[in-house]
Amino acid sequence: MIELTALGWAALTAAALLIGVAKTALPGAATISVAVFAAVLPARESTAALLILLIVGDLVAVWIYRRQVDVPALLRLIPSVVVGLILGALFLAYSDDVVMRRSIGVILLTLTALTLYLMKKGTLSSDNALANPRIRGGYGVLGGFTSMAANAGGPVMTLYFVAARFDMMRFIATQAWFFFVINVVKVPFSIGLGLLKPEVLPALAILTPVVLIGAFAGRRWVRRFDQRTFTRVVIVLTVISSLYLLR
Repeated sequence: MIELTALGWAALTAAALLIGVAKTALPGAATISVAVFAAVLPARESTAALLILLIVGDLVAVWIYRRQVDVPALLRLIPSVVVGLILGALFLAYSDDVVMRRSIGVILLTLTALTLYLMKKGTLSSDNALANPRIRGGYGVLGGFTSMAANAGGPVMTLYFVAARFDMMRFIATQAWFFFVINVVKVPFSIGLGLLKPEVLPALAILTPVVLIGAFAGRRWVRRFDQRTFTRVVIVLTVISSLYLLR
């Protein structure tokens, strides 16, 4: 089992709680947990350790929101996301931690600014975000890439669903199902790259109940949000996550 200080355990516990909340209430917030895990554990190995906890949160979210998911929107994303996953695995195999983290931070900040600008101009509407293959493909490739390379695909897909003007529950449900599928697909890549190591499994077993608590707490909390507040919060979390990756 990995050896951690009391402060390290406290940080991972808080991050695990946030994973659960992010999966059922605040899409994109899990990137903050990514940053915490990377600070406590070696960055490359932390991506695989965190992946297991993300899947636990995904399982709760897809069960809770099983009726609100937009299946056609998900199916249209699959081809481009697969391309992104492959590119992300290659990038992860050949880059160091600093290059990986900063590259993704720059991608996320650039994409955030571009998305908000195009939405304000009216160039990026709900119709073309969902139907235009170039727009959909661009977000899909970046979502798969950032998800595979650093478990940071949440902000990219948050921006996509914001651009598509999904209502709050449809947003959370579709994103939950999207990342459940993506994270399961990522497991063989992580094992093949030697990132998922046996010594982290006991720690993950301890943290799993914390994720579950966060997920059910998030489900109760999200009912207090209105659509405008929800959209603003997820965009702010996306920017915060992106800035942290640039450190």
